[in-house]
Amino acid sequence: GNSMPRFTAAAVTALVATLLTVVTPTSTQAQENRSLMTGPVTSPATHSGRSTVYAPNGVAATSQPLATTAALEILQNGGNAIDAAVAAAAVLNVTEPHMTGMGGDMFAILWDADAGELVGLDASGKSGSKIDVDALAAEDDGVAGSGPRSVTVPGALSGWSTLVGTYGTMTLAEVLAPAIRIAEEGFPVSPIIAQDWAGTVEGLRRDEGAAATFLIDGEAPKAGDWFRNPDLARTFRRVAEHGPGTFYGGDLGREIVEGLDRLGGYLTLEDLANHEPRWVEPLSVDYKGYTLYELPPAGQGIAALQMLKMLEGYDFSTMTHNSAEYLHTLIEAKKLAHADLARYVADPDHMDVQPESLLDPSYLAGRANLIDPTKAADRPDPGHLVTDSETIYLTVADRHGNMISFINSIYGYFGSRVVVPGTGLVLQNRGAGFTMEEGHPNRIAPNKRPFHTIIPAFVTKDDGPWLSFGVMGGSMQPQGHVQVMLNMVEFGMDPQEAIDAARFRHFNGTRVAIENLNPTVAEALEAMGHELRSPDGVAFGGGQAILKLARGWAAGSDPRKDGMAAGH
Repeated sequence: GNSMPRFTAAAVTALVATLLTVVTPTSTQAQENRSLMTGPVTSPATHSGRSTVYAPNGVAATSQPLATTAALEILQNGGNAIDAAVAAAAVLNVTEPHMTGMGGDMFAILWDADAGELVGLDASGKSGSKIDVDALAAEDDGVAGSGPRSVTVPGALSGWSTLVGTYGTMTLAEVLAPAIRIAEEGFPVSPIIAQDWAGTVEGLRRDEGAAATFLIDGEAPKAGDWFRNPDLARTFRRVAEHGPGTFYGGDLGREIVEGLDRLGGYLTLEDLANHEPRWVEPLSVDYKGYTLYELPPAGQGIAALQMLKMLEGYDFSTMTHNSAEYLHTLIEAKKLAHADLARYVADPDHMDVQPESLLDPSYLAGRANLIDPTKAADRPDPGHLVTDSETIYLTVADRHGNMISFINSIYGYFGSRVVVPGTGLVLQNRGAGFTMEEGHPNRIAPNKRPFHTIIPAFVTKDDGPWLSFGVMGGSMQPQGHVQVMLNMVEFGMDPQEAIDAARFRHFNGTRVAIENLNPTVAEALEAMGHELRSPDGVAFGGGQAILKLARGWAAGSDPRKDGMAAGH
């Protein structure tokens, strides 16, 4: 109507200029932030519809929204990134029970802003004392893939407690509070999690405690169904009140061991009481002005380091992202790194080589020379190691400059699929990572750490923190780490673009699956000898990343999962 105000062209121009001043960072600040993402900006190979999250104070990226909001709740209530990461991990125990929890193991790499240093934590447990290797060798089944015999000492709680006690600003009880609340009150199950849950029903039905805890009227919850785990809420309350000692040798631990004894498990109360997490020095390699850090064995992070270093001599500026030449080069480097991984990596107390020797530059240069630019190598499947893994990866940064790269897993879907009735806690099947091969450093034995797949990653630049990131998913993890890092370093992608971009997953021999593959590229790869598997149903991992800007943070979360990144 005639009451609408009229604006002159000059007034409109002035208004637009004012708005741009408000919403656009200063040109100097924007240039500084953009300079942290090298190279030209390229479109991602997949389009999730998400944009990178930018935040001024703190930010969290996890694989489930309630965990991300729990982390923000902790940050906004005075906690730091370490407190928030543990709070998120505990919530994921509730909302992604098939992937993670206190019944599993965890690892972390964190940047301590006060000290200006990077530290690593290995909170993985050992096998049970009651393993009889000779008896196992006489059986047809050998190493158990699930069930009570696959359960190793769960190290996650020891890691949570150690992180909060050493670097946090809150108590363990305070950071467990969001998980206790959600477990008690319940939540609507999210879609991708519901889909995974539905595929595990038969396994859960075989264990009384698992069925009672995780099935509703004998079935998995569907997307949107309300799910509660009051037993887990009570277990968390016991830990909050009595500390981790109730699990590691105390009353809660005794209940779990007695429950496993009834089923034929290998753990003893002394195994739990003797468990201790380990502070470890991350291993690293330099790559064109950046340094990638991974934790030392028994994890597979060394494969990502080997792969990246083998690729350092290539000029990727002459290659198109996910071209046949680019994909072939990365796939062949992955094969070489995983061949070493299968032969050498195990509990560091039982390895017959030093991890550093596998990162020797001259050794890796020789390995890189084995890559044929025109032909796919048909290398034997490592085969002796189980490399599927159900895991959560999360990362958090705070206003103080602390950053933490955090991973927690129960190994297979719902781990061992054993829940001691009344605890609400599924126990991991990490013992499935052993082999029966005589003379192999990863051969099953009592009181020994199995080969581990879960690995957090961290990148520094100019001796300061640059990127905290990870890609979950068994053997996908090292190859996923390298792909995401190169997306940013070589192709100038921001964190969300780098996570969205189509990935390959190499399996064994010449078999590989690739997302959103151009038909022309597919033909070229097949001509080189690659056997292309349909990407349908293949797990290409779920990633999270936080990039430190000149001021503030940029974060991304994988659309292949239900999660999100959010900041404050």
